[in-house]
Amino acid sequence: MKMEDIARMAEVSKSAVSIALSGKSGISEKTREKILRIVKETGYLPRSMVKAEQVYGVSNTLRFIAFTNSGIVLEQYSKQPFFMELLAFLEEKCRSLGYSLMYSAIDMQYFDRDIDKFLNDGGANGVILLGTNLNRGQIRRAAQVQPNLVVLDTCFETDDVNFILMNNMKGAYDAGMYLLGLGHRSIGYVQSQVRMHNFDRRKQGFLAALEEYGLQADESYFFTVSPTFLGPQDEFKRQIQVRLERKEPLPTALFCECDYIAISVIKSLAEIGVRVPEDISVVGFDNIAESTIVSPELTTIHVEKEKIASLAVEKLIDLIDNKDQVKTKIVVDTKLVERQSCRSLQEK
Repeated sequence: MKMEDIARMAEVSKSAVSIALSGKSGISEKTREKILRIVKETGYLPRSMVKAEQVYGVSNTLRFIAFTNSGIVLEQYSKQPFFMELLAFLEEKCRSLGYSLMYSAIDMQYFDRDIDKFLNDGGANGVILLGTNLNRGQIRRAAQVQPNLVVLDTCFETDDVNFILMNNMKGAYDAGMYLLGLGHRSIGYVQSQVRMHNFDRRKQGFLAALEEYGLQADESYFFTVSPTFLGPQDEFKRQIQVRLERKEPLPTALFCECDYIAISVIKSLAEIGVRVPEDISVVGFDNIAESTIVSPELTTIHVEKEKIASLAVEKLIDLIDNKDQVKTKIVVDTKLVERQSCRSLQEK
Protein backbone atom coordinates (compact mmCIF):
# COMPACT_ATOMS: atom_id res chain seq x y z
CA MET A 1 0.00 0.00 0.00
CA LYS A 2 1.42 3.39 -1.06
CA MET A 3 0.30 6.98 -0.71
CA GLU A 4 -0.69 6.88 -4.38
CA ASP A 5 -3.08 4.03 -3.59
CA ILE A 6 -4.70 5.99 -0.78
CA ALA A 7 -5.09 8.98 -3.11
CA ARG A 8 -6.72 6.81 -5.77
CA MET A 9 -9.14 5.23 -3.30
CA ALA A 10 -10.10 8.62 -1.88
CA GLU A 11 -10.26 10.16 -5.38
CA VAL A 12 -7.94 12.99 -4.33
CA SER A 13 -4.42 14.08 -5.17
CA LYS A 14 -1.33 12.65 -3.50
CA SER A 15 -0.66 16.07 -1.99
CA ALA A 16 -4.11 16.05 -0.37
CA VAL A 17 -3.25 12.74 1.30
CA SER A 18 0.01 14.21 2.53
CA ILE A 19 -1.80 17.25 3.96
CA ALA A 20 -4.37 15.06 5.71
CA LEU A 21 -1.72 12.86 7.29
CA SER A 22 0.44 15.77 8.40
CA GLY A 23 -2.49 17.54 10.06
CA LYS A 24 -1.88 20.73 8.10
CA SER A 25 -4.56 23.01 6.69
CA GLY A 26 -5.34 23.20 2.97
CA ILE A 27 -8.13 20.67 2.51
CA SER A 28 -11.70 20.50 3.75
CA GLU A 29 -12.56 18.59 6.92
CA LYS A 30 -14.81 16.33 4.86
CA THR A 31 -11.89 15.38 2.60
CA ARG A 32 -9.58 14.93 5.58
CA GLU A 33 -12.05 12.61 7.31
CA LYS A 34 -12.48 10.58 4.13
CA ILE A 35 -8.73 10.13 3.72
CA LEU A 36 -8.15 9.25 7.37
CA ARG A 37 -11.01 6.74 7.28
CA ILE A 38 -9.39 4.96 4.32
CA VAL A 39 -6.00 5.06 6.02
CA LYS A 40 -7.47 3.48 9.12
CA GLU A 41 -9.31 0.80 7.15
CA THR A 42 -6.23 -0.17 5.15
CA GLY A 43 -3.76 0.01 8.03
CA TYR A 44 -1.52 2.33 6.04
CA LEU A 45 0.81 4.75 7.80
CA PRO A 46 3.93 6.34 6.31
CA ARG A 47 7.05 5.29 8.18
CA SER A 48 8.06 8.90 8.68
CA MET A 49 4.93 9.68 10.71
CA VAL A 50 5.02 9.61 14.50
CA LYS A 51 1.67 11.09 15.47
CA ALA A 52 -0.48 8.13 14.59
CA GLU A 53 -3.13 9.04 17.11
CA GLN A 54 -4.73 11.46 14.65
CA VAL A 55 -5.56 8.46 12.47
CA TYR A 56 -5.98 5.55 14.83
CA GLY A 57 -6.54 6.90 18.31
CA VAL A 58 -4.92 5.04 21.18
CA SER A 59 -6.67 1.67 20.88
CA ASN A 60 -6.34 -1.39 18.67
CA THR A 61 -3.07 -0.30 17.13
CA LEU A 62 0.26 -2.11 17.00
CA ARG A 63 3.56 -0.65 15.84
CA PHE A 64 6.26 -2.40 13.83
CA ILE A 65 9.73 -0.90 14.25
CA ALA A 66 12.84 -1.60 12.18
CA PHE A 67 16.25 -0.01 12.67
CA THR A 68 17.77 0.46 9.23
CA ASN A 69 21.11 1.11 7.55
CA SER A 70 22.76 -1.62 9.59
CA GLY A 71 23.65 -5.19 8.68
CA ILE A 72 21.24 -6.55 6.09
CA VAL A 73 18.36 -4.21 7.03
CA LEU A 74 18.63 -1.51 4.40
CA GLU A 75 16.96 1.90 4.37
CA GLN A 76 14.43 0.50 1.90
CA TYR A 77 14.08 -2.71 3.90
CA SER A 78 10.35 -2.93 3.18
CA LYS A 79 11.25 -3.59 -0.47
CA GLN A 80 13.64 -6.42 0.38
CA PRO A 81 11.77 -9.64 -0.46
CA PHE A 82 11.99 -11.35 2.94
CA PHE A 83 10.91 -8.33 4.97
CA MET A 84 8.29 -7.31 2.40
CA GLU A 85 6.57 -10.68 2.73
CA LEU A 86 6.84 -10.64 6.52
CA LEU A 87 5.27 -7.16 6.72
CA ALA A 88 2.41 -8.19 4.46
CA PHE A 89 1.60 -11.16 6.71
CA LEU A 90 1.83 -9.02 9.86
CA GLU A 91 -0.59 -6.47 8.43
CA GLU A 92 -3.00 -9.18 7.28
CA LYS A 93 -3.02 -10.83 10.72
CA CYS A 94 -3.52 -7.51 12.51
CA ARG A 95 -6.44 -6.63 10.28
CA SER A 96 -8.09 -10.02 10.83
CA LEU A 97 -8.00 -9.42 14.60
CA GLY A 98 -9.32 -5.86 14.43
CA TYR A 99 -6.00 -4.12 14.86
CA SER A 100 -4.21 -1.58 12.71
CA LEU A 101 -0.46 -1.75 12.12
CA MET A 102 1.83 1.25 12.01
CA TYR A 103 5.32 1.09 10.52
CA SER A 104 8.35 2.99 11.73
CA ALA A 105 11.82 2.84 10.22
CA ILE A 106 14.57 4.49 12.25
CA ASP A 107 18.15 5.01 11.12
CA MET A 108 20.40 2.93 13.37
CA GLN A 109 22.67 5.91 14.06
CA TYR A 110 19.74 7.49 15.93
CA PHE A 111 18.94 4.43 18.05
CA ASP A 112 19.75 6.07 21.39
CA ARG A 113 17.96 9.27 20.45
CA ASP A 114 14.74 7.74 19.12
CA ILE A 115 14.23 4.42 20.87
CA ASP A 116 12.28 5.79 23.86
CA LYS A 117 10.07 8.02 21.73
CA PHE A 118 9.00 5.32 19.30
CA LEU A 119 8.54 2.54 21.83
CA ASN A 120 6.49 4.70 24.18
CA ASP A 121 4.43 6.53 21.55
CA GLY A 122 0.84 6.71 22.77
CA GLY A 123 -0.51 5.83 19.33
CA ALA A 124 0.23 2.13 19.79
CA ASN A 125 -0.68 -0.49 22.39
CA GLY A 126 2.37 -2.66 21.76
CA VAL A 127 5.43 -3.08 19.57
CA ILE A 128 6.75 -5.74 17.22
CA LEU A 129 10.48 -5.07 16.89
CA LEU A 130 12.56 -6.37 14.00
CA GLY A 131 15.63 -7.70 15.79
CA THR A 132 17.59 -8.94 12.78
CA ASN A 133 20.44 -6.46 13.18
CA LEU A 134 20.12 -5.62 16.89
CA ASN A 135 22.50 -6.76 19.62
CA ARG A 136 21.63 -7.99 23.10
CA GLY A 137 22.09 -4.58 24.72
CA GLN A 138 19.82 -2.82 22.24
CA ILE A 139 17.06 -5.37 22.70
CA ARG A 140 17.35 -5.17 26.48
CA ARG A 141 17.01 -1.39 26.23
CA ALA A 142 13.85 -1.77 24.14
CA ALA A 143 12.36 -4.25 26.62
CA GLN A 144 12.98 -1.85 29.52
CA VAL A 145 11.13 0.91 27.69
CA GLN A 146 8.16 -1.08 26.31
CA PRO A 147 6.68 -4.00 28.32
CA ASN A 148 4.37 -5.01 25.47
CA LEU A 149 7.14 -6.13 23.14
CA VAL A 150 7.74 -9.04 20.76
CA VAL A 151 11.07 -9.30 18.94
CA LEU A 152 11.31 -11.03 15.55
CA ASP A 153 14.14 -12.64 13.62
CA THR A 154 16.70 -13.05 16.39
CA CYS A 155 16.91 -14.59 19.84
CA PHE A 156 18.93 -14.29 23.02
CA GLU A 157 17.82 -17.31 25.03
CA THR A 158 18.81 -16.00 28.46
CA ASP A 159 17.02 -12.64 28.17
CA ASP A 160 13.59 -11.95 29.68
CA VAL A 161 12.10 -10.97 26.31
CA ASN A 162 9.60 -12.51 23.87
CA PHE A 163 11.33 -13.76 20.74
CA ILE A 164 9.90 -15.42 17.61
CA LEU A 165 12.11 -16.62 14.76
CA MET A 166 12.70 -19.40 12.26
CA ASN A 167 14.71 -22.51 13.13
CA ASN A 168 17.93 -21.40 11.47
CA MET A 169 20.01 -24.31 12.66
CA LYS A 170 17.56 -26.96 11.48
CA GLY A 171 17.14 -25.28 8.11
CA ALA A 172 20.84 -25.24 7.36
CA TYR A 173 21.23 -28.76 8.77
CA ASP A 174 18.50 -29.98 6.40
CA ALA A 175 20.21 -28.23 3.49
CA GLY A 176 23.51 -29.91 4.32
CA MET A 177 21.90 -33.32 4.75
CA TYR A 178 20.09 -32.90 1.46
CA LEU A 179 23.34 -32.24 -0.43
CA LEU A 180 25.10 -35.08 1.38
CA GLY A 181 22.21 -37.36 0.46
CA LEU A 182 22.74 -36.46 -3.20
CA GLY A 183 26.29 -37.76 -2.90
CA HIS A 184 28.13 -34.47 -2.46
CA ARG A 185 31.14 -34.53 -0.16
CA SER A 186 33.08 -31.45 -1.34
CA ILE A 187 30.51 -28.91 -0.17
CA GLY A 188 31.38 -25.23 0.05
CA TYR A 189 29.81 -22.54 2.20
CA VAL A 190 29.02 -18.99 1.02
CA GLN A 191 28.57 -16.70 3.99
CA SER A 192 27.54 -13.11 4.52
CA GLN A 193 30.25 -10.56 5.22
CA VAL A 194 27.79 -9.10 7.76
CA ARG A 195 27.39 -11.41 10.76
CA MET A 196 24.26 -11.80 12.85
CA HIS A 197 22.48 -14.39 15.00
CA ASN A 198 20.61 -16.05 12.12
CA PHE A 199 23.69 -16.56 9.97
CA ASP A 200 25.77 -17.88 12.87
CA ARG A 201 23.09 -20.46 13.69
CA ARG A 202 22.89 -21.48 10.04
CA LYS A 203 26.62 -22.13 9.98
CA GLN A 204 26.28 -24.29 13.09
CA GLY A 205 23.52 -26.31 11.44
CA PHE A 206 25.50 -26.81 8.24
CA LEU A 207 28.59 -27.95 10.15
CA ALA A 208 26.45 -30.31 12.23
CA ALA A 209 25.31 -32.05 9.03
CA LEU A 210 28.91 -32.52 7.88
CA GLU A 211 29.87 -33.86 11.30
CA GLU A 212 27.06 -36.40 11.18
CA TYR A 213 28.66 -37.79 8.02
CA GLY A 214 32.09 -37.78 9.63
CA LEU A 215 33.32 -34.90 7.44
CA GLN A 216 35.41 -31.85 8.23
CA ALA A 217 34.61 -28.50 6.64
CA ASP A 218 37.17 -27.50 4.00
CA GLU A 219 37.99 -23.86 4.79
CA SER A 220 39.28 -23.34 1.25
CA TYR A 221 35.70 -23.86 0.09
CA PHE A 222 34.36 -21.05 2.30
CA PHE A 223 33.57 -17.77 0.55
CA THR A 224 32.42 -14.40 1.90
CA VAL A 225 30.14 -12.05 -0.06
CA SER A 226 27.66 -9.19 0.32
CA PRO A 227 24.27 -10.46 1.58
CA THR A 228 22.16 -7.74 -0.08
CA PHE A 229 23.37 -7.72 -3.69
CA LEU A 230 21.53 -9.80 -6.29
CA GLY A 231 24.04 -9.38 -9.13
CA PRO A 232 27.41 -11.06 -9.81
CA GLN A 233 30.12 -10.35 -7.22
CA ASP A 234 33.64 -9.75 -8.50
CA GLU A 235 35.62 -11.12 -5.56
CA PHE A 236 33.70 -14.39 -5.55
CA LYS A 237 34.18 -14.69 -9.32
CA ARG A 238 37.91 -14.01 -8.91
CA GLN A 239 38.32 -16.75 -6.31
CA ILE A 240 36.57 -19.31 -8.51
CA GLN A 241 38.54 -18.22 -11.58
CA VAL A 242 41.83 -18.63 -9.72
CA ARG A 243 40.89 -22.20 -8.92
CA LEU A 244 39.98 -22.88 -12.53
CA GLU A 245 43.25 -21.41 -13.80
CA ARG A 246 45.28 -23.48 -11.35
CA LYS A 247 43.20 -26.55 -12.22
CA GLU A 248 42.26 -26.91 -8.56
CA PRO A 249 39.03 -28.78 -7.81
CA LEU A 250 35.88 -26.78 -7.20
CA PRO A 251 33.32 -27.73 -4.59
CA THR A 252 30.58 -29.85 -6.12
CA ALA A 253 27.94 -27.96 -4.14
CA LEU A 254 27.51 -24.68 -2.27
CA PHE A 255 25.23 -23.84 0.63
CA CYS A 256 24.47 -20.11 0.79
CA GLU A 257 23.35 -18.35 3.96
CA CYS A 258 20.41 -16.64 2.22
CA ASP A 259 18.66 -16.57 -1.15
CA TYR A 260 20.15 -13.18 -2.06
CA ILE A 261 23.59 -14.76 -1.78
CA ALA A 262 22.51 -17.89 -3.64
CA ILE A 263 21.07 -15.91 -6.55
CA SER A 264 24.20 -13.77 -6.69
CA VAL A 265 26.34 -16.93 -6.70
CA ILE A 266 24.36 -18.44 -9.59
CA LYS A 267 24.77 -15.24 -11.63
CA SER A 268 28.47 -15.02 -10.77
CA LEU A 269 29.12 -18.62 -11.82
CA ALA A 270 27.20 -18.15 -15.07
CA GLU A 271 29.45 -15.21 -16.03
CA ILE A 272 32.58 -17.35 -15.80
CA GLY A 273 31.10 -20.39 -17.50
CA VAL A 274 30.45 -22.57 -14.47
CA ARG A 275 27.07 -24.27 -14.83
CA VAL A 276 24.46 -24.75 -12.11
CA PRO A 277 23.67 -27.53 -11.33
CA GLU A 278 25.81 -29.44 -13.86
CA ASP A 279 29.13 -28.24 -12.38
CA ILE A 280 28.05 -26.95 -8.96
CA SER A 281 24.81 -27.43 -7.07
CA VAL A 282 23.49 -24.45 -5.08
CA VAL A 283 21.11 -24.25 -2.09
CA GLY A 284 19.77 -21.04 -0.56
CA PHE A 285 17.78 -20.08 2.52
CA ASP A 286 14.54 -18.03 2.91
CA ASN A 287 12.49 -19.04 -0.18
CA ILE A 288 11.89 -15.49 -1.37
CA ALA A 289 9.80 -14.98 -4.51
CA GLU A 290 12.94 -14.33 -6.60
CA SER A 291 14.09 -17.90 -5.99
CA THR A 292 11.59 -19.06 -8.63
CA ILE A 293 12.63 -16.40 -11.15
CA VAL A 294 16.36 -17.11 -11.27
CA SER A 295 17.50 -19.77 -13.75
CA PRO A 296 17.76 -22.50 -12.71
CA GLU A 297 15.08 -22.14 -10.07
CA LEU A 298 16.64 -22.26 -6.63
CA THR A 299 16.48 -25.13 -4.18
CA THR A 300 16.12 -23.40 -0.84
CA ILE A 301 14.93 -23.52 2.75
CA HIS A 302 11.38 -22.22 3.15
CA VAL A 303 10.77 -19.93 6.12
CA GLU A 304 7.21 -19.92 7.46
CA LYS A 305 6.91 -16.13 7.41
CA GLU A 306 3.12 -16.24 7.68
CA LYS A 307 3.30 -18.43 10.80
CA ILE A 308 5.93 -16.20 12.39
CA ALA A 309 3.81 -13.12 11.72
CA SER A 310 0.67 -14.76 13.09
CA LEU A 311 2.40 -15.89 16.28
CA ALA A 312 3.91 -12.44 16.81
CA VAL A 313 0.60 -10.61 16.56
CA GLU A 314 -1.22 -13.14 18.72
CA LYS A 315 1.46 -13.02 21.41
CA LEU A 316 1.49 -9.23 21.46
CA ILE A 317 -2.29 -8.96 21.72
CA ASP A 318 -2.20 -11.52 24.53
CA LEU A 319 0.33 -9.31 26.34
CA ILE A 320 -1.91 -6.29 25.87
CA ASP A 321 -5.20 -7.94 26.83
CA ASN A 322 -4.09 -10.32 29.56
CA LYS A 323 -0.90 -8.72 30.84
CA ASP A 324 0.77 -12.11 30.38
CA GLN A 325 4.08 -11.96 32.23
CA VAL A 326 5.38 -15.33 30.97
CA LYS A 327 8.03 -14.69 28.33
CA THR A 328 8.35 -17.10 25.43
CA LYS A 329 10.96 -18.02 22.85
CA ILE A 330 9.20 -19.52 19.82
CA VAL A 331 11.23 -21.24 17.11
CA VAL A 332 9.30 -22.07 13.93
CA ASP A 333 10.63 -24.97 11.87
CA THR A 334 11.61 -24.60 8.24
CA LYS A 335 11.35 -27.00 5.32
CA LEU A 336 13.42 -27.69 2.23
CA VAL A 337 11.96 -26.81 -1.17
CA GLU A 338 13.54 -28.83 -3.96
CA ARG A 339 13.88 -27.13 -7.36
CA GLN A 340 16.38 -27.26 -10.21
CA SER A 341 19.61 -25.83 -8.79
CA CYS A 342 20.89 -29.16 -7.39
CA ARG A 343 21.64 -32.55 -8.87
CA SER A 344 22.71 -35.92 -7.63
CA LEU A 345 26.30 -36.97 -8.26
CA GLN A 346 25.00 -40.46 -8.97
CA GLU A 347 23.57 -39.07 -12.22
CA LYS A 348 27.06 -39.05 -13.79
